Amino acid sequence: MKMWKMSVLLTVASLFLVLSAAQAGKIDEIKARGTLIAGVKDSQPPFGYVDENSRQIVGFEPELCAALAAKLGVKLELKPITSSTRIPMLEQGAIDLIAGTLTHQIAREEKIDFSITYFPAAQKLLVKADSGITSVADLAGKKVGSAKGSTSEQNIKKAQPECTVVSFETYPEAFLAMKQGKVVAVTTDAPILLGIRNSDDNPADWVIAGEDIAAEPYGIGVPENDSKFRDFVNISLMEMWKSGEYQALYDKWFGEKTNFHIPLTWTMELWP
Repeated sequence: MKMWKMSVLLTVASLFLVLSAAQAGKIDEIKARGTLIAGVKDSQPPFGYVDENSRQIVGFEPELCAALAAKLGVKLELKPITSSTRIPMLEQGAIDLIAGTLTHQIAREEKIDFSITYFPAAQKLLVKADSGITSVADLAGKKVGSAKGSTSEQNIKKAQPECTVVSFETYPEAFLAMKQGKVVAVTTDAPILLGIRNSDDNPADWVIAGEDIAAEPYGIGVPENDSKFRDFVNISLMEMWKSGEYQALYDKWFGEKTNFHIPLTWTMELWP
C-alpha cells in the first residue's frame, strides 16, 4: 500500500476515534471507568471539609455527589478543589463535575454548563463583633479578604470600589488574615461565612453583617455541550427533591440540630 494511502487511512481512523469518544459523552465515560470523579471543597464546612477523625472529605455536597454516583451505579471519587482551580480542572477533564459552592454566573457559561440551582445563597460580610462595620459603605479605605477566582471577589469590588480586596486561595486563609488584623472583613456567601464563624473556637467574636451584596445561586458545574449528562444531573436533583431525599440531606447538614442551621425556605425548580 502506498504511504499516502496509509497516512489517509490512519488520519480517518484517528478522526473516527475522536468523534466516537465525543459522541459517547460523559455518562458513558463515567460508566466505562466505573467511577464518578467529583470536585468538592475540602475546607468549607458544612459544604465540604476534611473530617478530623476519618480524615475523609465529608459534607453536604460530597453526599449530593454520592447520590449521583449511586444513580449511575458507579463508585465515587472526591477531588479537592478551590475557587480558582475548579473550572480549569473541569475543562481539563480532571473531574467530571463541580459541586463546590459554585455560583451560576452568565460569564461562566462561556466555559462550562450548569445544573439547576441546588442551593440559593447571598453574599455578605464576616467581621469582628466589635468592629463597628455594618455595611459595605464602612469598608471604604479598608482591606477585605476573599477567595481567588470567586464571584465574591468580583462583587465586592463593584459594591465598594474604595476598598482593597486581598485574595486568598481559601476562605479559612482569609479568616486567619482577619484574626491577624491584615483585613477587617471576609466576604463571601452567607452560608459559607456561617460555617467559618461556627467552626471557630469563639464564634461569638464574629458576626455576619451587611446587606445582601449579590445573589449567589449554586449550580453543579458540568462539561460544556453535553446535554445528556446535564439532563441526568438536573433530573436526579429534581427526583431527590420530590422523594424527600434532598430535604433529609439538607436537614442532616443544615437542620436545627446542627451547628450550621439555615431554615429550608425555598423550593427547587421542578420540571413537569
